[in-house]
Amino acid sequence: MGEKVCVIVNPASGRGRGARTLPAVKEAFAAVGVSEVRLTKVREGERAVAKRAIDEGFTTLVAVGGDGTWGNVANAILNSGADVRLGLIAAGTGNDFAKTVGAPMNDIPQTARLCVAERADVRVDVGKIEDQYFLNIAGFGFDIAVLEDIPKIPLLRGDAVYIVSALRQIIGYGGVEIGVKTSAGDRGKLRHLMLVIANAKNFGGAFKIAPQASLSDGKLDAIAIYDAPALKRLGLFAAAVKGTHVAKPGVNVEQSARFTLTFSAPPAYETDGEYRRAKAAQLEVACVAAALRVVTK
Repeated sequence: MGEKVCVIVNPASGRGRGARTLPAVKEAFAAVGVSEVRLTKVREGERAVAKRAIDEGFTTLVAVGGDGTWGNVANAILNSGADVRLGLIAAGTGNDFAKTVGAPMNDIPQTARLCVAERADVRVDVGKIEDQYFLNIAGFGFDIAVLEDIPKIPLLRGDAVYIVSALRQIIGYGGVEIGVKTSAGDRGKLRHLMLVIANAKNFGGAFKIAPQASLSDGKLDAIAIYDAPALKRLGLFAAAVKGTHVAKPGVNVEQSARFTLTFSAPPAYETDGEYRRAKAAQLEVACVAAALRVVTK
């Protein structure tokens, strides 16, 4: 039996890149016999659209957008309990998860062909924090300041907007105290520039934040970058583009299936680029092993 495919497009992703990609998406999927293309209309509307498609019996959902769109469709799949595949087409800002999983996110015709084929997928781990699943990362501290700053930079797109915003926050961001506990020990509260709990390797468009992360090891990688003066921050920022920051002083890397994070108050955080506000000052972040099938080459 062939796959029953529904394509979900976020027109607003990538500052309108989703809408610009739509004609090519329709053409490529029509060529393989898929005509079901649905658009979102509100922020995080992908979840409702995806849930409806799952209820209607679609077996592959193709998310056209960026990490946020992909994460929202993945949340609908994972919350449904259905063994539905996720296909990825890049129309966002960073598009980081696909870089690790190896999906041909920029080749729309190839993605369309793979999405109608059986067994063109891999099973990957996902992370979970509160009631949110994430494909790529959960982030605290500096990257929240960057997310809050990005809308203030209207003229740039793609990786460039992340880099410029990050440079702007190098000087101004004040850091955040976070306690990190795993089965291996408790580090207590320390002031962090940022803490990234990574399921995948890439982050922020240009950064190899967790170079040793694996999507199939049943673990997440916690990359703790402790607070530092502006000049040292800049050096860490530059090193993270190549992934060499993990060997520098002031950076701690720890792998675990579960992390307990403690803050002085419920923090803002992000999952796959989506801004969120925690319900409590203590958060559990866990790996859910082999939870999702993703269409790949």
